[in-house]
Amino acid sequence: MPSVRARLLPGTPVWALAVVVLAAVGSLVTGAGRTAAATSVSPVRLLLVTTVHAGLLVVLVWRARAVPHERAVWLRIALGATVLTATVLLGNALALAPGMHGAAAALAAWAPVLAFPLLYGGLVRWNRYSTNLADPHDVLNGAGAVLAVVAVGNLVVQLTGGPLATAPWWTVQPLLGQFAAEFVLLGTVATLPFLGALGRDPRTWLVVTAFGVSLAGSTAALLGAGHGWAAAAEPIAVVCLAAAAVLRSARSDPQPADPAASTIGAFTVIVAATAVLVVTALVGAGAAAAWCAAFAALGSSLRLLVNVQELALLADTRREALTDELTGLANRRAVLRRAEELSAEGTPMALAVLDLDKFKEVNDALGHAAGDVLLRMVAERLASVLRPGDVLGRLGGDEFAVLAPLDAEAPVVQSALRVGARLHERLAEPFPIEGMVVHSAVSVGLTTSAGSAPTDPARLLREADVAMYDAKRSGTGVALYDSSRHADSSGHLALVEELRTALTTGQLVLHHQPQLDVATGRPVGVEALVRWAHPTRGLLGPAEFLPLAEVHGLMGALSDEVLAQAVAQAAAWRRGGLPLRMSVNLSASNLLDAALPGRVAGLLARHDVPPESLVLEVTESVLLTDPERSLAVVGALAGLGVTVSIDDFGTGYSSLAYLRDLPVAELKLDRSFTADLLTDPRTEAIVSSTVELAHRLGLHVVAEGVEDEATLRHLERLDCDTSQGFLHSRPVPAAELETWLSARPAAAARP
Repeated sequence: MPSVRARLLPGTPVWALAVVVLAAVGSLVTGAGRTAAATSVSPVRLLLVTTVHAGLLVVLVWRARAVPHERAVWLRIALGATVLTATVLLGNALALAPGMHGAAAALAAWAPVLAFPLLYGGLVRWNRYSTNLADPHDVLNGAGAVLAVVAVGNLVVQLTGGPLATAPWWTVQPLLGQFAAEFVLLGTVATLPFLGALGRDPRTWLVVTAFGVSLAGSTAALLGAGHGWAAAAEPIAVVCLAAAAVLRSARSDPQPADPAASTIGAFTVIVAATAVLVVTALVGAGAAAAWCAAFAALGSSLRLLVNVQELALLADTRREALTDELTGLANRRAVLRRAEELSAEGTPMALAVLDLDKFKEVNDALGHAAGDVLLRMVAERLASVLRPGDVLGRLGGDEFAVLAPLDAEAPVVQSALRVGARLHERLAEPFPIEGMVVHSAVSVGLTTSAGSAPTDPARLLREADVAMYDAKRSGTGVALYDSSRHADSSGHLALVEELRTALTTGQLVLHHQPQLDVATGRPVGVEALVRWAHPTRGLLGPAEFLPLAEVHGLMGALSDEVLAQAVAQAAAWRRGGLPLRMSVNLSASNLLDAALPGRVAGLLARHDVPPESLVLEVTESVLLTDPERSLAVVGALAGLGVTVSIDDFGTGYSSLAYLRDLPVAELKLDRSFTADLLTDPRTEAIVSSTVELAHRLGLHVVAEGVEDEATLRHLERLDCDTSQGFLHSRPVPAAELETWLSARPAAAARP
């Protein structure tokens, strides 16, 4: 046995272990061990046996209480030892009476059989913690194995003859039962050292030794080989088991039971029992072997039925593992698995990834329950246009996937585009949810596999994902992956994760572009424009990350960060004597956020900035996304006293209607009008009419994109109020803007 270093558990009852050892030594000296082979029992021997078993029970019960995570193991072993002890002591007590030696020996022999279910239950749990071989509910297999060994034993006794063949059954069967029980127990525990547990837990050798010497004693008694070894086996086994109970256990991770082990064990028992029944029928052996074999086969058959039930549950679990819980569609794992199967078959296929537009707004406005309803409705619509063999799955969130096998004879690209167009058109119609009509279009990204060579499904999914974001950014609705165009797009997911980090680590900064009074040239305000000070890519403009923020639901957090910085900067300038108006752009998702006005009010109050010093700019296209909800949010912002400005005025549709309905106070002329103001009479007429209309409605007019002095002078003749553009300054950090302001004579002027 290899040397091992093990420490005793804290609080070990060393006195109990000492009692066990001393009593065991006494048992060995007086020959009072196994009563099944003893011819007489004295009171001294009975006292020693009682002391041995009582000390063992104390140690086992203490172990079960001292180590909670092993309680299931040691409590069962302790209960089994209790049954064993009670039976042995009763047998020894009977042996004191004249003429009761035979009954006492038989009773002592039955002790391991009676204790078997409890001892077996403890050992299989120990096995489960260490080697992943045993099932805690495998008592049927254990009982079947015992009966099978008894059946084989009966058959061997009948075929070989000898004293046992002519002995009464009530003396033979207890010996065979004892041997069989200890044989199965040893087989159960012997898997520990031979499957690697020895290096982790040296106690296993002690347990193997305990059951090994016990089996050796049973074998000696069964073969009538003398009393010496049988008498020594019991005290040695007790001492080894007690020693294992007081040693500190090595660390082990519980493993799930392996159904294959119990199935193989049950099948082995059935084969052995069937063989016994066949041989018994052929040679006409005794009925005991046949009955034991029949019951062994019955027990293991019941265990196989339990395994069949477990396999049915496993099949359900497997199905659930491949199914999206919300929609009942295939999940990501199932889609990838099917793609792998089609690739292995050499079947051309198209993979489409679909992402719902504005799904976050539905969740925010109507709640997650309404969002779940929308996802189910989308699933139903998409399923209605699938062809036989197509797989529809939900990848997670508001992303769906369709895997479509293609006709090998048809052009792959054209077939894939037809799949994408069909899916896009099916979701173009609005969805009725909670009495409202919700428009939630979809962006579809496509990629293909020609089937000529195996394709990595994960790569296909990445390509379709990249194409989907291209479709969303471009507004085309459907895009097919093109390696020449999308080679650099695959890094957008990494950029999104970096943006999440940037939002919380101060990487987003503001640059400010001044706005001047056209008539006086005084700086009256600034527009805050966000930049990303990327740690490796340098300073990134908004066009490089704002579309990703909008698509991935980060625009709300990004806008909150920009608003917080802008209001804080406005407050700092006011304290320094520069009460400039601060203009901040809002996105579509911001105008669908009913909580935005409350957050804006909180920011203004916290920094002591008057509401009229903040200008929130929205575009006409943003207002058209969801007019009813947008109007509600804009109205709440205007109710705070904040100025609401329509940015890029004149580039959308229904502008005049919104001027009538929206509580706006400012119009910003798009730079396309400013650029052509001096060269295009029609543009000049539009700008002139717009300024006049705005003033009649009491609105302030800002012209952006002013880049030369002549354009500025013409805006002054048209009575435009404010000018913004490169003529005055590019967007610069706050410190540079302060330097620019200090260099102007009118820097101290008030708006």
